[in-house]
Amino acid sequence: MNIDLKKENEKLTVTVVGRVDTVTAPELEKVIEENAVGVTELIIDLKDMSYTSSAGLRVFLKAQKLMNAQGEMKLINVQSDVNEIFEITGFSDILNIETV
Repeated sequence: MNIDLKKENEKLTVTVVGRVDTVTAPELEKVIEENAVGVTELIIDLKDMSYTSSAGLRVFLKAQKLMNAQGEMKLINVQSDVNEIFEITGFSDILNIETV
């Protein structure tokens, strides 16, 4: 997994490339926590994320809870295979998701 960050004022865009699983999810969680201070808009671009496990789902849920307290969060460019995981788990009802 690779993570790219772009911060503009109070907007943070996190681009995730690869798989978010038990091994990589802690890194994504740490990056979001460390960079979301003072952010009112968190955009997570999943255009190149191929898979997420339950560990990844937990990171997205935790980020959503954080942003509920300080602004808004959106997952963008979600691929159909990944979106299916969000739908099956019910996360599509909790997260603001924009598919490709």
